[in-house]
Order: sequence, then structure tokens, then C-alpha cells
Amino acid sequence: MFFESSFGYNGFHFFVALPGIRNFFHGGHFAVATFFVISGYVLSAKPMSLIHAGEQAKLADNLGSALFRRWLRLYIPVIATTFIYMTMVHCFGIWIEGRTTHATYFEEFCAWFSELKNFSFIFHQGLISWLTYNFHLWSIPTEFKGSIVIYTSLLAFSRCSRNIRLWCEAGLVFYFLYIVDAWYCALFTAGMLLGDLEQLAARDELPAFIAQFRPYKTFIFYHLFAFAMYLGGCPANRSEVEELRKNPGWYWLSFLKPRVMHDSKWFFLFWAAVFLVSSTPHIPWLKRFFETRFCQYLGRVSFSLYLVHGPVLWTLGDRLYAAVGWPKESRTANIPQWVDIFKLPMTGPMGLEVAFLVPHLILLPVTFYVAEVVTRAFDEPSVRFPQWLYKMASERPARLPA
Repeated sequence: MFFESSFGYNGFHFFVALPGIRNFFHGGHFAVATFFVISGYVLSAKPMSLIHAGEQAKLADNLGSALFRRWLRLYIPVIATTFIYMTMVHCFGIWIEGRTTHATYFEEFCAWFSELKNFSFIFHQGLISWLTYNFHLWSIPTEFKGSIVIYTSLLAFSRCSRNIRLWCEAGLVFYFLYIVDAWYCALFTAGMLLGDLEQLAARDELPAFIAQFRPYKTFIFYHLFAFAMYLGGCPANRSEVEELRKNPGWYWLSFLKPRVMHDSKWFFLFWAAVFLVSSTPHIPWLKRFFETRFCQYLGRVSFSLYLVHGPVLWTLGDRLYAAVGWPKESRTANIPQWVDIFKLPMTGPMGLEVAFLVPHLILLPVTFYVAEVVTRAFDEPSVRFPQWLYKMASERPARLPA
């Protein structure tokens, strides 16, 4: 709870709860929001350049290819990794907290398949579809929905004039954020709008209203980055706005939340992610950091890290935490052979205890190794295979001579 609350919540003061610091300890939702903005930016980059160039025929081909490939690109790695995880857990009898394995492998397979087929259909009625074999993957259907929003919006706005297109993109952001509770669509659309503005700026074709701020861009973007770091640490221990107001530093901000939005954190994470993505390319030292070889490597394996970090934590992580002395009744009852076999001191600030940091000397390289394997085995092929399939499907057979 203290990781998800602001500094001073209920009179408790922890280093990990300080503004900006908390993002490194419990910034998963901030990362999701940022990824959605980046997705909208990247997915629209090539089509937007074709719109600016007036290449309507090429735009239609590009969007058709992108939409054809998108489902396969997202779901092939999901299907492969969850199948392997399900098989490994069942066949080796690995205890996973909160999970009950079925009596036979066939029953386990049927349960996995039943969940997966529902998970793969994004137009089902109701709330977010959870995949119990890896509940971190809840954002995959959301990613696909956002992709469809981007592709259809690009097609709809492709013949609009510059100013009308920008107003339509901004109008969509407002609609998704303030009229309906579709924060994820707002994030994708905001990424598309940022990409449009970046390309217009590169061509020196920004509207005069925006171009007049160019002399002050350093001042503006540094402040946007600071706002992003603060808003990215939005308290998330409860979704109700009344709970948000109990957190120091968030009372007055809570009144900005639209009435339509159910979970208050996503409103502030929207602005945090938009500010972060828009400011990063314009802050030289931050841009250089993200262009380092290590960050480029993280970008290459990021999808695989997202897919495997949960299973690694639930299998190896739980056992390492038990071994170094983190108490939990479920571990004592189900994996007693691991409990306290290498007990370490709990000294240190919250989130930086010795017994917490040492297991990650093993967990981190194992996670990177598994992510590298998944990248080569499933992630990269999930890019090449849909491209090959689309090429095969779209090639027209040569006409026979008369």
C-alpha cells in the first residue's frame, strides 16, 4: 500500500513514496500509459508521412498491410509463451501462488484454450479480459483496440486539411478522455497527434499558433518533464477519487479528474505519459540516455520482457524470496523446502532491503536471458511471418497468355 501512496499518506513517510522516486518502484501503470502513447506515435509515423506527401494510394496499401498483420504480431508471442508456461507448470508440478492446476494435461490445455480464445476477441462485452496464465497481459487486447483506433482515424482524416486534421485528432483525445471513459484510446490518439506535430515541425509547417512558442521550447519541455515525473507517481492504492484526496499533494489535483472516469489514476497518467513522450526528444541529455546501446537493447527485448517477467517472478522469484526470509503463509505451506534456506537481513529502507535486492542479482539476468530467447524464438518471427503472409495473400497470379 505504501508503494502506491504519496509521501506522508496516513502519517507514514518512506523514501520510495517521494515524488519522482516512486516511479522507479511502482511505475508499472505509468509505463503502460507511456507505451500506449509511443504506440500511437509509432503506428502513425509512416502513414502520417504519406498523408503529408499526399500519397493516398500508398497510404491505403500501408494501412491495409498494417491492419492485416497487427493481430498476428501481438498474439503469436502471447500464444507461444502462455502455452509453454502452462505446460511447464503442469508437467513439472510447479506451485504458483493463487493458481490451481487441473488433474490432467488435457483438462489444463482445454482451460488454457478456453481462456485464450476469449482473450483474443477484443469486441466482447464487459470489462477487461484477464488471462489467468499471465494476467500482466491484460493490455494486449487494449493495444489492439488502440491500434484499430489509430488506423481508422488515419484513414478518416487522410484527406482533411492540416488544421482540420489536427483539430479532429485533438477532438478525439477530448472525447475519449472527457466524454467517455476510454483513457487508453486517448493515449493512442495523443501519440498520433504528437507524431503529426513532430513531422509538421520537421517540415516547418506548424500552425502559427504553435510555432510562436518555438523560442521557449527548452523552458516548456523541461517543465513538462518535471510535471510528468510528478503526475506519473499518482497514488493508485484505490481507484476512488475520495481516496486520492487523502494523499498529500493530490487534494486539489483530484478535482481535475473528469466525472466520467472510473479509475482516477489514468487521467493523471495520461498527462504524465503525454508530457514525457513529448519532452524526451527535446531534452538533450535525456535523449542521449535513451539512445545508448543498453536502452536500444531494452527496446529490442521490451515486448519479451513484458511477456516473461511475470512467469519468472511466480516460479523462480517466489522461491528466492522464500529462501532469503520473506515470510508468507502460502510459501510455508506449499514450498517449505525453500523457506529460510539462505536467510538475509531485512535491514535498509523500504524497497531497498538487503533481502530484497540480493534475489534480483539472480532474477534480473535470468529474466533478460529468457526475454532474449523469447525475442529470437517468437517475437522477431511474429514480425516476419505476418509480413510474409500478407505478401503471399496480396500477390496476384500472373495472367496466362491468350
